[in-house]
Amino acid sequence: MSESDPHQSGRGRVTAPARPSGKGGGKGVGEMIAIYDTTLRDGSQSESVQFSVEDKLRIARRLDLLGVDYIEGGWPGANPKDEAFFARAKDLKLERSRLVAFGSTRRAKVKAEDDTVLNALLAAGTGVITIFGKSWPLHVTRALGIAPAENLELIFDSIRHLKARTDQVFFDAEHFFDGFKADPDYAVKALMAARDGGADGLILCDTNGGSLPGEIAAIMRQIALPDVRLGIHCHNDGGLAVANTLAAVECGATQVQGTINGLGERCGNADLTTVVANLLLKMGRHARLGVEGLPRLTGVSRFVDEMCNRSPQKNQPFVGASAFAHKAGVHVAAILKDPVTYEHIDPEQVGNERRILVSEQAGRSNLVHKFREMGILDVDPNDPRLQDLLNELKELEFRGYQFDAAEASFELRVRKALGQLPEYFLEQGFRVIDNRMVRDDGAWIMGAEATVKLVVGGQPVHFVGEGNGPVDALYTVLRRALEWHYPAINTVTLVDYKVRILPQALGGRSGTGSMVRVLIEWRDEERSWGTVGVSEHIIAASYAAIMDALIFKLYKDGATPAV
Repeated sequence: MSESDPHQSGRGRVTAPARPSGKGGGKGVGEMIAIYDTTLRDGSQSESVQFSVEDKLRIARRLDLLGVDYIEGGWPGANPKDEAFFARAKDLKLERSRLVAFGSTRRAKVKAEDDTVLNALLAAGTGVITIFGKSWPLHVTRALGIAPAENLELIFDSIRHLKARTDQVFFDAEHFFDGFKADPDYAVKALMAARDGGADGLILCDTNGGSLPGEIAAIMRQIALPDVRLGIHCHNDGGLAVANTLAAVECGATQVQGTINGLGERCGNADLTTVVANLLLKMGRHARLGVEGLPRLTGVSRFVDEMCNRSPQKNQPFVGASAFAHKAGVHVAAILKDPVTYEHIDPEQVGNERRILVSEQAGRSNLVHKFREMGILDVDPNDPRLQDLLNELKELEFRGYQFDAAEASFELRVRKALGQLPEYFLEQGFRVIDNRMVRDDGAWIMGAEATVKLVVGGQPVHFVGEGNGPVDALYTVLRRALEWHYPAINTVTLVDYKVRILPQALGGRSGTGSMVRVLIEWRDEERSWGTVGVSEHIIAASYAAIMDALIFKLYKDGATPAV
């Protein structure tokens, strides 16, 4: 590359106040926005996230079903996992998305045709390649240890080499906004080098995630590169990745990069679930996945969390379980009249659902709505039993009960208050003994023995059983005591068990004598449900939650009471 090359001359018109017409300047709300997902590459760099090859293939299929334009699969040659992914991805039958291989510009002093990174990108056979290069002189001189002019040569030569051998090539201008603040002329020269090499799109990266939306917009308005499509790639270190991405779209970006649920290194990347929903529903922009793809958004979000082996973030915009959950009585009363009063969109537009919660903030409207969800349609809202039930629920929540995640425990109290809950057995008491014993090999082992007394079918039942711990022993012996009359009880399985220490303000003592709340999730062959128990004694709290689970199972199965 000679000194006369246009990207070397510095004529980037970086101070132009208005964007030119054409691809580089955007075309308003009618411009199609390309959705570029990097969950499998940037998202996998999240702390505690480890995708297997099979995980990545499954996520790619779901992203294709969602309808994103590009799926960045990883860095070919960087590690055995990405190598295996791209080898197997050749058999993926993607219908809506294009797979992308990611890498860097060639190394200094190495010809493009001899560079191992560029050759691995081409060998992946994806047809679309994204490479990143430096646009901040600080990184060029300190990280790469080369002259700024040589870095421009790397960008130009790498893009030109790849573009001659594949369909599409995108250039990620790493640290672009920090680079522009430090040296706007050089940052634009980096873009021009990629443009002149034949890049199909220039992606402006807020790699450190520290820019503000106003800064993003002000800088983008100064960039005039006709006939080049601009994209945006933001990290979330300042909590503004989504806002910065949307600001860039307002200023002409036609490709948005991000990850599902905001996965990514440090504080993550722009959350595509939020970005896409805002683009289509709030900004009137167009994307190939379209509004018909939006109802899949919540499902994809929760699927990716499942692949990460982590619980979904309840308060996540649009797709979180709490995004359309209503708790305060005043809110619920209004929602039942017109959802627009407290919902900015219809939850079904993004595949989510409205939830009415019951708590100490609830009113009769909450209860009436919950009754409808349970199929109870014939209760008079003025029935005095409702106020008694509401008072009971508020008292229980004051003591530490939480019914948001334990709707089985809630339903049992409703059915009992309305006289709809049969009495399947009578409780007489229980006892649990923990044992610490020495095995033959000298190792200590722990175990527990539980005793329960019930009256089932008019007959006293007294059973003893053992388990790995007190909760296991209690659950085991209760099932043994009940299976004679209710054999279906054996299909109930404990899925998750959580203990929470409750504040002293709830009436209990502090420290090891604190009140505890036990939340347990259960499953049988047809359904899953949650139960709750609260006590100063963790075993008593667990026993209450277990009892609720077994009674709920019997009620839902329509079991005939044996008492």
